[in-house]
Amino acid sequence: MKSTPNMMRLTTQRQIILEELSKVKTHPTASELYDMVRKRLPRIGLGTVYRNLELMAENGMILKLEVGGTQKRFDATTDTHYHIRCTGCGKVDDIDTPVMDDLVNAAAANSSYQVVGHHVEFTGICPGCQGSGQGITIQ
Repeated sequence: MKSTPNMMRLTTQRQIILEELSKVKTHPTASELYDMVRKRLPRIGLGTVYRNLELMAENGMILKLEVGGTQKRFDATTDTHYHIRCTGCGKVDDIDTPVMDDLVNAAAANSSYQVVGHHVEFTGICPGCQGSGQGITIQ
Protein backbone atom coordinates (compact mmCIF):
# COMPACT_ATOMS: atom_id res chain seq x y z
CA MET A 1 0.00 0.00 0.00
CA LYS A 2 1.16 3.53 -0.77
CA SER A 3 1.45 6.17 1.93
CA THR A 4 0.60 9.83 1.65
CA PRO A 5 3.09 12.55 2.69
CA ASN A 6 1.25 12.63 6.05
CA MET A 7 1.95 8.89 6.40
CA MET A 8 -1.72 7.93 6.03
CA ARG A 9 -1.97 4.57 4.28
CA LEU A 10 -3.52 4.91 0.83
CA THR A 11 -5.70 1.80 0.74
CA THR A 12 -7.34 0.61 -2.47
CA GLN A 13 -10.64 2.10 -1.29
CA ARG A 14 -9.06 5.49 -0.55
CA GLN A 15 -7.19 5.45 -3.86
CA ILE A 16 -10.42 4.86 -5.80
CA ILE A 17 -12.32 7.48 -3.78
CA LEU A 18 -9.52 9.98 -4.48
CA GLU A 19 -9.44 9.07 -8.20
CA GLU A 20 -13.20 9.51 -8.54
CA LEU A 21 -13.15 12.81 -6.63
CA SER A 22 -10.27 14.06 -8.81
CA LYS A 23 -12.27 13.37 -11.99
CA VAL A 24 -14.93 15.97 -11.17
CA LYS A 25 -15.03 19.66 -10.34
CA THR A 26 -18.56 19.53 -8.92
CA HIS A 27 -17.55 19.30 -5.25
CA PRO A 28 -19.73 16.22 -4.63
CA THR A 29 -21.37 15.22 -1.37
CA ALA A 30 -20.41 11.91 0.27
CA SER A 31 -23.58 10.38 -1.16
CA GLU A 32 -22.81 11.58 -4.69
CA LEU A 33 -19.27 10.28 -4.42
CA TYR A 34 -20.56 6.98 -3.06
CA ASP A 35 -22.65 6.57 -6.24
CA MET A 36 -19.53 7.21 -8.33
CA VAL A 37 -17.28 4.85 -6.33
CA ARG A 38 -19.86 2.04 -6.28
CA LYS A 39 -19.43 1.61 -10.04
CA ARG A 40 -15.87 0.45 -9.32
CA LEU A 41 -16.39 -1.05 -5.86
CA PRO A 42 -19.94 -2.44 -5.85
CA ARG A 43 -19.74 -3.75 -2.26
CA ILE A 44 -18.52 -0.54 -0.63
CA GLY A 45 -20.88 1.07 1.89
CA LEU A 46 -21.84 4.72 2.24
CA GLY A 47 -20.42 4.74 5.78
CA THR A 48 -17.06 3.51 4.48
CA VAL A 49 -16.94 6.25 1.85
CA TYR A 50 -17.93 8.88 4.41
CA ARG A 51 -15.34 7.72 6.99
CA ASN A 52 -12.59 7.67 4.36
CA LEU A 53 -13.53 11.15 3.12
CA GLU A 54 -13.37 12.47 6.69
CA LEU A 55 -9.97 10.81 7.29
CA MET A 56 -8.56 12.09 4.01
CA ALA A 57 -9.79 15.62 4.82
CA GLU A 58 -8.23 15.45 8.31
CA ASN A 59 -4.93 14.40 6.72
CA GLY A 60 -4.99 17.19 4.12
CA MET A 61 -5.39 14.92 1.11
CA ILE A 62 -8.70 16.57 0.15
CA LEU A 63 -10.76 19.54 1.28
CA LYS A 64 -14.03 19.25 3.17
CA LEU A 65 -16.34 22.14 2.34
CA GLU A 66 -19.04 23.08 4.81
CA VAL A 67 -20.86 25.80 2.91
CA GLY A 68 -24.09 27.57 3.68
CA GLY A 69 -25.45 24.99 6.10
CA THR A 70 -25.77 22.44 3.29
CA GLN A 71 -24.37 18.91 3.19
CA LYS A 72 -20.60 18.67 3.38
CA ARG A 73 -18.96 18.65 -0.02
CA PHE A 74 -15.49 17.44 -0.96
CA ASP A 75 -12.79 18.83 -3.24
CA ALA A 76 -9.64 17.13 -4.53
CA THR A 77 -7.97 20.52 -5.09
CA THR A 78 -6.19 21.26 -1.83
CA ASP A 79 -4.42 24.51 -2.68
CA THR A 80 -6.02 27.62 -1.18
CA HIS A 81 -8.85 28.85 -3.39
CA TYR A 82 -12.36 30.25 -3.12
CA HIS A 83 -15.78 28.79 -3.84
CA ILE A 84 -19.14 30.18 -4.86
CA ARG A 85 -22.45 28.51 -3.98
CA CYS A 86 -25.68 28.89 -5.94
CA THR A 87 -28.51 29.91 -3.63
CA GLY A 88 -30.97 28.37 -6.09
CA CYS A 89 -29.73 24.80 -6.52
CA GLY A 90 -26.80 24.53 -4.07
CA LYS A 91 -24.16 23.92 -6.77
CA VAL A 92 -20.62 24.82 -5.68
CA ASP A 93 -17.92 26.00 -8.10
CA ASP A 94 -14.34 27.23 -7.79
CA ILE A 95 -13.65 30.92 -8.34
CA ASP A 96 -10.43 31.70 -10.15
CA THR A 97 -9.40 34.78 -8.17
CA PRO A 98 -6.27 35.47 -6.12
CA VAL A 99 -6.41 34.56 -2.44
CA MET A 100 -6.81 37.68 -0.30
CA ASP A 101 -3.79 37.57 2.01
CA ASP A 102 -4.49 41.20 2.96
CA LEU A 103 -7.70 39.99 4.59
CA VAL A 104 -5.73 37.68 6.90
CA ASN A 105 -3.31 40.51 7.76
CA ALA A 106 -6.22 42.91 8.48
CA ALA A 107 -7.95 40.35 10.71
CA ALA A 108 -4.72 39.76 12.65
CA ALA A 109 -4.11 43.51 13.02
CA ASN A 110 -7.64 44.09 14.32
CA SER A 111 -7.82 41.23 16.81
CA SER A 112 -5.71 39.58 19.45
CA TYR A 113 -5.80 36.31 17.51
CA GLN A 114 -3.00 34.64 15.63
CA VAL A 115 -4.86 34.21 12.35
CA VAL A 116 -3.90 30.99 10.58
CA GLY A 117 -6.29 31.17 7.64
CA HIS A 118 -9.70 32.21 6.46
CA HIS A 119 -12.79 30.92 4.75
CA VAL A 120 -14.81 33.15 2.44
CA GLU A 121 -18.04 31.92 0.90
CA PHE A 122 -19.42 33.72 -2.09
CA THR A 123 -23.06 33.18 -3.00
CA GLY A 124 -24.91 33.87 -6.22
CA ILE A 125 -27.20 32.44 -8.86
CA CYS A 126 -25.56 29.93 -11.23
CA PRO A 127 -26.11 30.22 -15.00
CA GLY A 128 -28.52 27.25 -14.96
CA CYS A 129 -30.74 28.85 -12.32
CA GLN A 130 -30.52 32.24 -14.03
CA GLY A 131 -31.93 30.66 -17.18
CA SER A 132 -34.76 28.95 -15.31
CA GLY A 133 -35.53 31.89 -13.04
CA GLN A 134 -34.94 29.66 -9.99
CA GLY A 135 -33.62 31.48 -6.95
CA ILE A 136 -34.16 34.93 -8.44
CA THR A 137 -36.49 37.29 -6.66
CA ILE A 138 -37.84 40.12 -8.79
CA GLN A 139 -38.89 43.22 -6.91
